[in-house]
Amino acid sequence: MLGTAVTKVCSLEVARTGLGEAEAAACGIDAVAVTTESTTRAGYYPGARPIRVKFVAEAGGGRLLGAQIVGEEGAAKRIDVAAMAIWGHMTVGEIVDVDLSYAPPFSPLWDPILIAARRTAEALRATTA
Repeated sequence: MLGTAVTKVCSLEVARTGLGEAEAAACGIDAVAVTTESTTRAGYYPGARPIRVKFVAEAGGGRLLGAQIVGEEGAAKRIDVAAMAIWGHMTVGEIVDVDLSYAPPFSPLWDPILIAARRTAEALRATTA
């Protein structure tokens, strides 16, 4: 069980799945956490709002361990992609190559999940270099 959950408080959506940094450490897992910022829609499209995505990945192999998302409309349901990636034992490097849909009313060209995966993969490479 990943413990995937979403909630909404006024216009703020919050979501989580898998392990956080403290939970990974408590399990004896060396993890890297990276937080990224993007928008819920294409930046030029009306209604684009900020979104923050945090990925927690295993330091050794890059396997995604957990994710957290905070944003407005269209933010929380993105956690389902992260939950499926964790369930499938995917690495952040593999997530970077996932073909997620794009249309300005729903997502920027690079979905916030893909941005988080790419930046986490970069952080993992930097820790091993």
